[in-house]
Amino acid sequence: MTTPEERVRELGLEIPDVVPPVASYVPTARTGNLVYTSGQVPMVDGKLPATGKVGAEVSEEQATELARTAAFNAVAALKAEVGELSRVRRIVKVVGFVASAPDFFGQPKVINGASDLLAEVFGDAGRHARSAVGVAVLPLNAPVEVELIAEVE
Repeated sequence: MTTPEERVRELGLEIPDVVPPVASYVPTARTGNLVYTSGQVPMVDGKLPATGKVGAEVSEEQATELARTAAFNAVAALKAEVGELSRVRRIVKVVGFVASAPDFFGQPKVINGASDLLAEVFGDAGRHARSAVGVAVLPLNAPVEVELIAEVE
């Protein structure tokens, strides 16, 4: 059986360092066998690759990739909390926020970037309940933000 870490390597990815909080919170909180991640923006090497609203400054396709990156940052936070990703029994819930231009309605498709990444990393355990929410603005003018809840051993 392939581990989530092996799947990450097969995807040609490397789990990044946990993005440091930009305000008064911690990257994860654990209660019992549930781990909640704080919302993760698509930081890469300490910078946002794009800023602005989806459907205006950021294309839907670009935002979908950014949602994938944000979800991967949530995976990094999860790994830092539990040690090995094989301790994740399943991803229970994902909430994705999309900073949206007033006439943009493709939030579910954008957050598919996050959902697809989680399925690639965790297999069936990566299938989850989800919300995709359009918002006026996100921290740091990020186009997307992703948080998750995971059941762990």
